[in-house]
Amino acid sequence: MRDFMPARRCIRLPSMIVAVLLGCLSGAELFAEQVIASNPYQELREPCSQRYPLRTVLFGDTHVHTKYSLDASTQGTRTSPSDAYSFARGAEIGVQPWTADGRPLRTLKLDRPLDFAVVTDHAELFGEVEICRNPELVGYSSWQCKLYRNYPRAAFFLFNTQSSRAARLGFCGKDGDACREAGLGPWQDIQRAAEDAYDRTSDCQFTSFVAYEWTGASANLSNLHRNIIFKNKQVPALPLSFIDTPSAEQLWDGLDRDCVNSGTGCEVLVIPHNSNLSDGYMFSTVRDDGSAISAVDAKQRARLERLVEIMQHKGSSECFYNPLANADELCGFEQLPYNRFSGKFVPFLRDEATEKSGFVRDVLKEGMAQEERLGVNPFKFGFIASSDTHISAPGAVSENGFLGHGGAGVPAGAELPQGLPDDLEFNPGGLAAVWAEENNRESIFAAMQRRETYGTSGPRMEVRFFGAWDLPTDMCERQDYVATGYERGVAMGSNLPDKPLGDSATPVFSVFARMDPGTGRQPGMPLKNIQIIKVSVGPEGESSEQVIEVANSGDREVGVDLASCRSYGKGAAQLCARWQDPHFNEAERAYYYARVLENPSCRWSQHVCVAAGVDCNRPSTITSGYESCCSAEHRPIIQERAWTSPIWYSPTLRGPDSQASGASLP
Repeated sequence: MRDFMPARRCIRLPSMIVAVLLGCLSGAELFAEQVIASNPYQELREPCSQRYPLRTVLFGDTHVHTKYSLDASTQGTRTSPSDAYSFARGAEIGVQPWTADGRPLRTLKLDRPLDFAVVTDHAELFGEVEICRNPELVGYSSWQCKLYRNYPRAAFFLFNTQSSRAARLGFCGKDGDACREAGLGPWQDIQRAAEDAYDRTSDCQFTSFVAYEWTGASANLSNLHRNIIFKNKQVPALPLSFIDTPSAEQLWDGLDRDCVNSGTGCEVLVIPHNSNLSDGYMFSTVRDDGSAISAVDAKQRARLERLVEIMQHKGSSECFYNPLANADELCGFEQLPYNRFSGKFVPFLRDEATEKSGFVRDVLKEGMAQEERLGVNPFKFGFIASSDTHISAPGAVSENGFLGHGGAGVPAGAELPQGLPDDLEFNPGGLAAVWAEENNRESIFAAMQRRETYGTSGPRMEVRFFGAWDLPTDMCERQDYVATGYERGVAMGSNLPDKPLGDSATPVFSVFARMDPGTGRQPGMPLKNIQIIKVSVGPEGESSEQVIEVANSGDREVGVDLASCRSYGKGAAQLCARWQDPHFNEAERAYYYARVLENPSCRWSQHVCVAAGVDCNRPSTITSGYESCCSAEHRPIIQERAWTSPIWYSPTLRGPDSQASGASLP
């Protein structure tokens, strides 16, 4: 089916100069067909009426599960990808539990729509879930499907255990073909939903992408999960699941074969997530055969994996906090008490997280060490955050009014749940922010490719981060702040350009942040301070970390009244700083990123406890389901934040990845 394109409309075909020369044509559809005949794929849409040459920030959620994910379906999610996209655009959605006649007992609605969203259902069990829900399919009456329909919690463990072994269930047939065929329906529905939700009009109000999650696991069940996002509607006939490609190495090869090199115009981006639960296996420096990765391997990974998810429903992956070994206490933000998700359910697999568990700050440091060895950095990641919602609710990341995301797959039951709506260690998740010229697939995908992105723990803060060898001393006072940043240096996600020959300059950075304006129902929180984090690696492998506060609101009297969840203190509506590295060593590799912090506020669990009237000094107020409000593990206060993508310096490999040079890969 051809994409809709009205007559006498301009079409934006960025790679075709002829389209610019011909302009608006009355025979636009005929022209488009001629273009398609000689090109695998071109996006057909109306040009956006608003274009931002210096880029605008767009907020979205790139990690969303619906009824097609096993864990979501076994805990009662009935809503579809179409429902998820409608919710992201501002519609109300139903949330389990459901009545016998199919009405939800809870509903949810965003205060503000998102600019973009991506449904990423688990591909491994598309067919199995479809067979167990459709009485017309062979296998519906199998004992496994009866278990799924009658004892969903047991099915959650059985089905996931089988898929983590890269194996199909028995009713899938000898070669698994029955389940692969059954999986076509959900995959096609996911594609339709993304196409239907994408605003191709000149309003450009909402963008959606076809995507899925590859849910891999190591031999000890550590997390290897990745979200696979396609630039356009040219996608493989079936998604490559962990069952089909049971290692990251095989996944990358498969995506190159079935997408990148397929000749169809397919383009793809791979985003690892929850490295905090990977026990260090997600970013391995050895191949499947046990040999060390080569420069070719590193280039492939760097080309496909441009971003990493730094924050989501199941914790923060920024950095590990150990009070005996780590001076950065902010690393303890939303840190889970175990190093792999299986440890949540199986006591003998439950180990505490360590600095080697796969936290991003250490991974990026290892990437620079690998660059010293290979000449290529395999772990040069930009940052985003997302929700990992399992109730089809992208962007539902507010601490106040959180209903739980269902990531642990616990069935909702037939009645409204009593007490806290989610496990205490979980959180509402975060948002992805991208700097793009337009709100469309091409611009957003390009922003993710060049890593001009940042993640937030939920608020919609506006953050810019530039690096250069020379920035004006009055950078923060300039009306042309952004233009100067692009002209004189590079934005977040880039390499510093080559240092001027014979110049003794050291890198200089500027970061600007504006608070989330909030809404009438939920006002935004003022900013407290900005930090720049520097991590360096010397030629002999020696490393160091620094956390430098570069801006502060100056308001020391900030805090929150836990009895009412009312915050106090002024804070700042915006902060800006220019900082030059006084300890720069041009022989060392280094990366820098900014961390922006709000004033403290109540965490989601404290909001629930306050609303329930819990007073830990009065045992009579601690009713059933609210015991966790007074537990030692309860964290009543949160300091929301944003993390910018890093800017890198390399003694030998500075130019090719620099925005200033016009290149974006690898």
